Amino acid sequence: MTDTTATTVDPRPDHTGAGHRGDTLLELEDVHVFYGNIEALKGISLNVARGEIVTLIGSNGAGKSTTLRAISGTHRPRSGSIRLAGSAIHNLPPHEIVSKGIAHSPEGRKVFSRMSVFENLQMGAFSRHGERIDDDVARVFDLFPRLRERRSQKAGTMSGGEQQMLAMGRALMARPSILLLDEPSMGLSPILTEQIFKIIEEINAQGTTVLLVEQNALMALNAAHRGYVIQTGRIILADTAANLAANEQVRQAYLGEI
Repeated sequence: MTDTTATTVDPRPDHTGAGHRGDTLLELEDVHVFYGNIEALKGISLNVARGEIVTLIGSNGAGKSTTLRAISGTHRPRSGSIRLAGSAIHNLPPHEIVSKGIAHSPEGRKVFSRMSVFENLQMGAFSRHGERIDDDVARVFDLFPRLRERRSQKAGTMSGGEQQMLAMGRALMARPSILLLDEPSMGLSPILTEQIFKIIEEINAQGTTVLLVEQNALMALNAAHRGYVIQTGRIILADTAANLAANEQVRQAYLGEI
């Protein structure tokens, strides 16, 4: 793979250029994450403005999914800070992070296979403490009409694309201010991938900020406002999505061009 380290830039852009949508909603500063003695994230710093779609791209094992796990609290950083709307969340348990406004649709979907579609959606609203969820269910069914058709079907009997829709819909049931999406197109056909990305853009247009990890870098950059390139646990490039898509080294390393 082409070495992109020669063009390292400040991983924390000032948000004055294209892609800025509002004030900083999520900020990571010098985050280090370990798996045992192995350092998976080596000082990650990034931010996401309210209303943006920001994507993380990089090769397998670069640290993309680990970054999302650190944000959602399923793998706590050893050092560094993670702030949501200015408040530190890196020491909070995952259920409190959800209640603060972060929902995570994980890699591999991880739906509750023996539960129905509707029951999975109910589980997504567990942090809502008895609030009515009818409007949220209606919103999910409007975004994913296929789920309405399969409301009573057990999630484990659905196709991969339908399960991905359910995983995203379940995350939206928490009414997050920021949605973390990990490899939403994994294992999907090109047609379904295109459909999922259109829905991601619609979710964002409705007001939900999105932090997206996606192996299909071209699709991710086409949908995003800004992007970060992660390599071996470090951010090596940060720019608008359009500039990253036009960057020759990015094109060679991640977009499959020679």
